[in-house]
Amino acid sequence: MTPGAIGQQIRKLEEWLGTDLFVRSVRQVKPSADGLDYAARIGPALQQIVAASQSLRGRRENAVRVVMPPSFAAKWFSKRMSRFLIDYPATALHVGSSSLMIDFNRDPVDIAIRYFDGEDEELESVLLYRGQAAAFCAPSYRDRLGLETPADLIRATLLNDILHAWWGEWLAAFAGLASRETVMIRRIEIDQTGMAIEAAIHGQGIVLANPLLAEEDVQEGKLIHLFPECVLTVPLGYYLVYPKNRELHGQVRLFRDWLLGEARDLTLLDAIEKAPPV
Repeated sequence: MTPGAIGQQIRKLEEWLGTDLFVRSVRQVKPSADGLDYAARIGPALQQIVAASQSLRGRRENAVRVVMPPSFAAKWFSKRMSRFLIDYPATALHVGSSSLMIDFNRDPVDIAIRYFDGEDEELESVLLYRGQAAAFCAPSYRDRLGLETPADLIRATLLNDILHAWWGEWLAAFAGLASRETVMIRRIEIDQTGMAIEAAIHGQGIVLANPLLAEEDVQEGKLIHLFPECVLTVPLGYYLVYPKNRELHGQVRLFRDWLLGEARDLTLLDAIEKAPPV
């Protein structure tokens, strides 16, 4: 529908209700007190209609629509998704990447992976991987600067992923540097995790990243994990989320269980790597 057609429907609804739902001025439209009260009362019923419609539609198609952060999709999920399609070849998997919060009542999404603290009253949140911050750089960069201890980073360039900015906490915990010292270190501010990791691969500095996102580049020798014993646990993580009030149809349920299985293997590997030598 066009905005004009929507406006006409709202006017008809206001006439039927006998009250204005919006306060209109020349350049602004705001909900009235009656409008806010009306929205609060009918909101749960509208959400039930959305949930019931999506559930019914989901049972009639073999599709799974999932959205996840771009860095998680590129660095971890992309090389694993073929396993799901091999196990469930009849499923149509639709993968989207976005750092924005998904609105399950508006967006055509069945399930999502979100990087946050896991707290949302409307969502089931299952932890896939706890957030961590560790230092990575190209081998040549480490050798060129002679980086042997965390305190040596005062001579380096810090690639600061502003979406996961933990340099202050990491340097305080492991390098023993005061805040006035850390602000003097050269930095490049980057607003995309993947770009920050790529910059580190090309010798532009040191990136603080979740080991989950750097594992492949470390295995290929593009990056090294500086100071493996210096890993900061952060109060965020990658969570599998979906609405509490929505029943997951068969294919989505299969995808959820498969992904949790992949995450259990990942958590076990992480525990083995952190275990002290025997």
